Amino acid sequence: MTENSYEQARFNMVEQQVRPWEVMDPRVLQVMQELPRENFVSDEYKGLAYADIEVPLANGHHMLKPVIVGRLLQALNIKPTDTILEIGTGSGYVTACLARLGKQVTSIEIDNEIATQAAGNLATLDLNNIILQINDGIHTIPGTAPFDVIAVTANIPDCKNILPKELNDGGRLFMITGNSPNMSAQLTTRIHGDNFRTETLFETEIETLESVPAKEAFSF
Repeated sequence: MTENSYEQARFNMVEQQVRPWEVMDPRVLQVMQELPRENFVSDEYKGLAYADIEVPLANGHHMLKPVIVGRLLQALNIKPTDTILEIGTGSGYVTACLARLGKQVTSIEIDNEIATQAAGNLATLDLNNIILQINDGIHTIPGTAPFDVIAVTANIPDCKNILPKELNDGGRLFMITGNSPNMSAQLTTRIHGDNFRTETLFETEIETLESVPAKEAFSF
């Protein structure tokens, strides 16, 4: 595909997939319109970079569909001053979106190969507010906690009570819980102290978060 073809595919993704899925936040739409999603997939799948599918990654993992990314970003209502924790770096595409919207992103990926590929993907962009770590994001919370935003990009069957407690007051946590085929996206807000509010956003189905520890880090 040519650069013009990718630009048209990006436009079509936003207008025909993301916007009809009730994503109306102009900042989210702009970021998804501008970021080259094709930079985050292997050559084999570049033609599918903007399709409404979970594009395959290494070791049986997959990218989130564009519509899920759009709803995730919109629900989190990210401000330019927000510090963000992402659990599940994946291809790095969501990481890049978060970095464009917020102040600082710490992203944790448990799969060494996936994390290395994500680092390479992100290096193609002019982003200097990302820290990548190879570790178990659920059981190893970075020392920079608490955060204003936490985004979990894979399913956690049982809600982990530890994650909301890593939010600042007013902070937001997006995660997808439940078991196949009954998974739902939830947004938890830390109102103040131990006062939390959780709302169900939509039903979906994605792969479950892997949880086997490892350690390493990259900085951008």
